[in-house]
Amino acid sequence: MTVSAAVTADLADLTRLFAGYLRFYQVPRDEAEIAAFLGQRLHCRDSQLFIARSEQGVAQGFVQLYPFHSSLALEPAWLLSDLYVDESARRSGVGEALMNAARAHAEATGACGLQLETAKTNLAGQSLYQRLGYVRDEQFFTYWLSLRG
Repeated sequence: MTVSAAVTADLADLTRLFAGYLRFYQVPRDEAEIAAFLGQRLHCRDSQLFIARSEQGVAQGFVQLYPFHSSLALEPAWLLSDLYVDESARRSGVGEALMNAARAHAEATGACGLQLETAKTNLAGQSLYQRLGYVRDEQFFTYWLSLRG
């Protein structure tokens, strides 16, 4: 398996994987809409995407990071916004490899840390994050204000 920074040529595979990610979170969207969203991320370079491929070149998963600044640390950081591994590749180290690529990227860019959130029901993800040294925040709650009706 290889993990590399995603490029425009990866868009079709990323779109398929992202569609699976959205289905997992029960918010399916049209593939054209997904491709437009991801294409914009790749074009604007306002996020960092990594894609994992099998030795045969089959896309198995992705991770997407967004930069931000930690006001409490007064330093740059990364939001690990999206992580997805195709069902056929789960429990084979793909998720861990993607998480390690995210960490390496954060370290290489001088970030003070990585932040992520996941569904309370995503026990497999939580287990992976804790095994990799992520600590669940017990001090802060996450809130969301929808501006879309």
